[in-house]
Amino acid sequence: MLELIKKLRDLTSLGISDCKKALEESNGDFNKALDLLKKRGIEVSEKRKDKIATQGVIEAYIHFNNKIGVLVEVNCETDFVANTDVFKNFAKDIALQIAATEVKYIKKEDIPEERLKEIDDIDKFVKEYCLLNQQFIKDPTTTIGEYLNNIISKTGEKIVIKRFVRFVLGE
Repeated sequence: MLELIKKLRDLTSLGISDCKKALEESNGDFNKALDLLKKRGIEVSEKRKDKIATQGVIEAYIHFNNKIGVLVEVNCETDFVANTDVFKNFAKDIALQIAATEVKYIKKEDIPEERLKEIDDIDKFVKEYCLLNQQFIKDPTTTIGEYLNNIISKTGEKIVIKRFVRFVLGE
């Protein structure tokens, strides 16, 4: 049981008690426990969706060759959460993700109607160019949206990737 708790913690970064509780509720089934924890993250996110997120950070990332730069605004509800390592690391990861990919939109709903009409394979386009639907470059088994829900469940606050700009030298 301790090995499974450690493995869940490593995957989710949630507390020992949360991981233990999920394992107990799933009768020791690791995959069911992991699904339970993901589901709880989504539930916390849904409960907090009407909250206002006006605190946060603007994270900057400059790629080592100085040819790609990113600014991203990530908001949360309180300055307390904005100052936690969990939140700051999330913002850094999002800036890195944007630098590493050719993301154009945060979510599918941000794609203009005219642009949607021009796209042949919308699902493929969304997975490639919408940040929340992209595979996380540090863990391709999860999407940025799932990573966001994981951070929301850890902090207990609404977190929003508000906006970003990606600069590429010469473009």
